[in-house]
Amino acid sequence: MDQHPITDLSNVRRPIEHAQGLPNAHYIDPAIHAEERTAVLFDNWAGLAVAADVPEIGDAIPVTFLDMPLLIVRDKQNKVRVFQNTCRHRGMILVEEPRKIEGAIRCPYHSWCYATDGRLVSTPHVGGPGQNTHDGIDRSLLGLVEIRSHIWMDVIFVNITGTADPFEVVHADLLARWTEFDVPMYHGGKDSRIQLSLKTNWKLVVENYCESYHLPWVHPGLNSYSRLEDHYHIEMEGKFSGQGTHVYRQIKDDDGTVFPDFPGLSEKWDAAGEYLTFLPNVMVGVQRDHIFVIILDPVAVDQTIETAHLYYAEPDTSATLRARNTEQWRVVFVEDIMAVESMQRGRHGVAFDGGRFSPAMDGPTHLFHKWVASQVERHRAVPHAAE
Repeated sequence: MDQHPITDLSNVRRPIEHAQGLPNAHYIDPAIHAEERTAVLFDNWAGLAVAADVPEIGDAIPVTFLDMPLLIVRDKQNKVRVFQNTCRHRGMILVEEPRKIEGAIRCPYHSWCYATDGRLVSTPHVGGPGQNTHDGIDRSLLGLVEIRSHIWMDVIFVNITGTADPFEVVHADLLARWTEFDVPMYHGGKDSRIQLSLKTNWKLVVENYCESYHLPWVHPGLNSYSRLEDHYHIEMEGKFSGQGTHVYRQIKDDDGTVFPDFPGLSEKWDAAGEYLTFLPNVMVGVQRDHIFVIILDPVAVDQTIETAHLYYAEPDTSATLRARNTEQWRVVFVEDIMAVESMQRGRHGVAFDGGRFSPAMDGPTHLFHKWVASQVERHRAVPHAAE
């Protein structure tokens, strides 16, 4: 059996009035990061990319997720698939750079070829020079390893271990809450993508996103019209956490033009916005006229790539307005960098005990801590083969 790093998580699970946050090791120890790789990220529905990254049939992009080489492909039937980016012959990486697959996915080592749906279709000289078949090589058993995936709000979610309940079951309550936003949505294009490299553990980004407590000091511009007192908490134990606002102000062009609304929304959304985390690593914001999704790539224990994508109700919207909206959100996301990177450095304070939570203001953050703790403890309770 493998020896798990030992951290005491009992204080995390206490009522918020007496709870402490996750211990320092969960932010700075590579061994704990490796443990969470499986327990928190691989065992659950983690965000990988967006379907807009492969917009046309044949598009393929390689992605490294927690050191695992993956390949996202839009196959000939227009279905987005995720494969392990590894040839079944000798383990060669199949696709090194984003490209269009015109015929088959060809391994550059020995030219084994795979269809865009993963089938092994060609094995040149496998039986000797000029012999492309061999009784010992059953192509039907050697297709690419497909990773379980699901797309919602254009986000490609993956369950690497294949052990999670179906996506619709895991996130049933969140999907029901946002059923009005289960409508066609259109990526704003290159000017609607924001990517930031953060020197922090990915969990601190989620924790910061969950709460509005920091608005007056970190986001003074945002707080000037969507104030701390305009926000409310959204918590569902073991499901999701985040915040909402009763005051969402539509951005306007110089001539007063606004983005078109998503169709069929109830009156609630006339002035509301909600910002929730699809546990573990996807953060989504919904407003009447646009949606953003943020995917966190936990590159290392102290490094995270944050990528945000903005979507609209119609495919053709004002480029000027899109650019203004993107810049407005970029300012907000950049303002958070100071906080999450500073907390990461603070986690090296050996006497820091995980911190305390404000019972009135930190409910969503405490819920996230408890969920992470529950995933780690579940994983530790199951015997694992020695590594």
